[in-house]
Amino acid sequence: MLVTGKHAVISILRNKILSGDFAPGERLAEIPTAEALGVSRTPVRIAFRQLAQEGLLTKLPRRGYQVRHLNQEDINGSVEVRGVLEGLAARLAAEKGLSEAHQAQLAECLHEGDEIFADGELTDDDVQRYVEMNNTFHSVILEASCNPAIAAALQPNEFLPMASVSAMVFDPKDSAREYRRLLYAHQQHYAVVDALLNRQGARAEALMKEHAHAALVRFDAVRDSSSVKVYRLAGQK
Repeated sequence: MLVTGKHAVISILRNKILSGDFAPGERLAEIPTAEALGVSRTPVRIAFRQLAQEGLLTKLPRRGYQVRHLNQEDINGSVEVRGVLEGLAARLAAEKGLSEAHQAQLAECLHEGDEIFADGELTDDDVQRYVEMNNTFHSVILEASCNPAIAAALQPNEFLPMASVSAMVFDPKDSAREYRRLLYAHQQHYAVVDALLNRQGARAEALMKEHAHAALVRFDAVRDSSSVKVYRLAGQK
């Protein structure tokens, strides 16, 4: 298997962990991994460090890394924290009132989402567009809250694809279900924006908490699927 580029190495190893090709607890070393991918040790070393930051690998005391034991409780806990923090951000943004710039940005997100779901199915490009749009949507609300501490508190969650808005796990083999899951999340975007525009803080907070769970993926489904893909923001690939 010949792979080129550090980002390609990171992506391949990440997908192998999430799909279960690398079992929880399995030890990974630089040399055999590099040989298997047909690359030098340097991109593998960089990938291991990145995946450890994302919470998918654990650094061993001496040498090498170990695949972290992730379970549904880990995912649920991270999503719960995201819901609480983003709910707070939405309430603050609603109570302060959205600026014209923030209103325009959110309106553009809704419009782009409508385009993404217009054909009744999602292509690879559609899913990537959704990830970019969804990240913008959430970022605008965080910015509109005028509380940078919320974004800072959310940062650890950004490294776990199943609990992050800057990355998303998607199973192309179950595209119809995935389409419905993401369409529902997009419909929630409309409800959140309506609450923000009407300065309904409590409603915006409740909707955002619920929204955090809309795109939740069952970890066992991801682990047992051989077709799972992880989509990330263009700059994070």
